[in-house]
Amino acid sequence: MSHNPHNPLSRPNPSDDLDAYLGLDAREAERRAEERGWRTVRSLPPGAIVTMEYVAGRLNFTVDAGRVQRCWQG
Repeated sequence: MSHNPHNPLSRPNPSDDLDAYLGLDAREAERRAEERGWRTVRSLPPGAIVTMEYVAGRLNFTVDAGRVQRCWQG
């Protein structure tokens, strides 16, 4: 999807250091992601089966024992 400043759905992903979320408490990580401009934040348990569609503006976390273990865009 190309960027169109008049269409909020076409905004590029925020510039963010995804490794900075690793080890954070899941709630804290979600709060930070929203503050940094991610439109959707999805927390998943380890081994969760998810569809592979890419959604611009979405940040995904794998959370185990309340901590972020993995983080990726889309």
